Amino acid sequence: GLEFRRVLGMLNGMLIEYDPSTLAPLGLVVGADELGGKRVAVIDSGLEECVITSDENGMEGADCGGDVGREQAVIVYNDDHEGQVIVVQPNEDGSYWRKIVRNKMVRMKESRRIKAAKLFAKELLDEKDEDGESDAEPQVVSTWGPYTSVSGTAKKTGVAGLTAPARV
Repeated sequence: GLEFRRVLGMLNGMLIEYDPSTLAPLGLVVGADELGGKRVAVIDSGLEECVITSDENGMEGADCGGDVGREQAVIVYNDDHEGQVIVVQPNEDGSYWRKIVRNKMVRMKESRRIKAAKLFAKELLDEKDEDGESDAEPQVVSTWGPYTSVSGTAKKTGVAGLTAPARV
């Protein structure tokens, strides 16, 4: 377990965070795509004393106050000593689960944009075709950072080629 009452556990090959009092699942921390064949460990990461040396504006009054207890890191590593260790960084509020369920209204707007882009692309293809009717299907893709589809929930946390096997 972790200091600050964080409860992490394995379920169907995924690392899940649970509510410490009810043990209800809060959400996905590391997906099975990223965890395959690896181990999870909690290690101490805190310094004996806290020193902040920063020239950044606004950091003048910073100190090491806040939560009492040991500072810890959640890591994912390979048993076969490939040397890669993944640090699972917590959210700013100290929780670990990834807030990856997306707003339905936003997803509906995205779907409408894709539909409009397909119509636009189809008209362009038809203009290029002599008889005005093209058989070619337009290729429309979306981009929005870590999300890969209009789906409401990201099922994977791995970054292809970095923390999960590269997709070819």
